[in-house]
Amino acid sequence: MTIKEAQLIVDQWIRQYGVRYFSELTNMACLTEEVGELARVIARKYGDQSFKTGEPTDPADEMADVLWVLLCLANQTGVDLTEALKKNLEKKTKRDATRHINNEKLRVKN
Repeated sequence: MTIKEAQLIVDQWIRQYGVRYFSELTNMACLTEEVGELARVIARKYGDQSFKTGEPTDPADEMADVLWVLLCLANQTGVDLTEALKKNLEKKTKRDATRHINNEKLRVKN
């Protein structure tokens, strides 16, 4: 599935099952909430915290929730995420072509 296809699928789902998009502000709050849920799973799975009984443990599901809301926001605001990602990669490549390669901190293994 391409990013463009994902945007279309989410839009079709919203129109068929979701009645309408939540407002952009509500979706921004939802995105923040979903990122927090992903952070909780990552902190417990890869960090020092332990899972509570019955708590979600799958980062993939939480990442998909983040992506879902991001796709909704892109659709609502007219952003073509494929094009936006291409432009962002070009920007990063131009800006950081030697930055990370020359970063001594990245060469040191702990």
